[in-house]
Amino acid sequence: MSGLGGLNKSDNGVVIGLVQLQLPLVVTPADLAAQTQKIVAMVGKARRNLGTMDLVVFPEYALHGLSMDINPAIMCSMDGPEVAAFKAACRDNRIWGCFSIMELNSGGNPYNTGIVIDDTGEVKLYYRKLHPWVPVEPWEPGNLGIPVIDGPKGAKLALIICHDGMFPEMSREAAYKGAEIMLRTAGYTAPIRQSWRFTNQANSFQNLMVTANVCMCGSDGTFDSMGEGMIVNFDGSIIAEGVTGRADEIITAEVRPDLVREARANWGVENNIYQLGHRGFTAVEGGAQDCPYTFMHDLVAGRYRLPWEDQVKVTDGTPSGFAKPHRRYGEELSEAAE
Repeated sequence: MSGLGGLNKSDNGVVIGLVQLQLPLVVTPADLAAQTQKIVAMVGKARRNLGTMDLVVFPEYALHGLSMDINPAIMCSMDGPEVAAFKAACRDNRIWGCFSIMELNSGGNPYNTGIVIDDTGEVKLYYRKLHPWVPVEPWEPGNLGIPVIDGPKGAKLALIICHDGMFPEMSREAAYKGAEIMLRTAGYTAPIRQSWRFTNQANSFQNLMVTANVCMCGSDGTFDSMGEGMIVNFDGSIIAEGVTGRADEIITAEVRPDLVREARANWGVENNIYQLGHRGFTAVEGGAQDCPYTFMHDLVAGRYRLPWEDQVKVTDGTPSGFAKPHRRYGEELSEAAE
């Protein structure tokens, strides 16, 4: 169904390219500027590589690498030169692009931010990672929800980032809001390989949704990212994947949002996202539409607590070298200092 990696494009197809970008080491503003130009050049490569490509997707940490450095000198803003360069690259190459930045936050730690820019250079999707990979990542928890947009050829498109995809609630929320294609960008290293694979497939199958997933690739001299670009169809089958581990390779495939819509309308057995809210509709009209899940009620009420909560040993970032935080979620640095 991949159309030979998107070479043969159908009328209803969307061709996606996943860039297994070489993992950079970014320490200074000059490093940041050089990596920005590397990404801009890769947008051009994607367009030259496949004229049918609609959307090119860069991994999380494509711009900043895996150092977890929160130095303000190398943080980005939505009106800064890095995002401006990405806008120009999409406009100049007439292609949609998905990019990763670490976004300066005056009220706390930086945000891990993903953006999608259309082929005219306009930002269409703006997302802040909801679930930083604690305790390793210092990023502020996201506060923009999970936006869903009209993407290439009108396909409903969402973006989540790395660890987000380990929570089934994330892909379910994206699908519930209409996403037919969900992007998952990551910087994962080799120990996560198996988890990456089966969560990508589960996220697709459980929601009748195409997922397009990609990690950084190669080594920066300390960390080794795994690449593992993977495009998964709505039935959980893998359409295309990066198996060589070659840095800067672009994994491509055509996906069919129209077939997602068809499956969501026509499937009876395993139409799970519908059946979640219509339990047992064979027995009772319309199915049970209650909420029998204790964790959902407790989370909404602000009393989420595990039976083994008191035994959990890692509850802040100190094992990864970060200071214990004293600011509550929603407070800004100035408020916490008072």
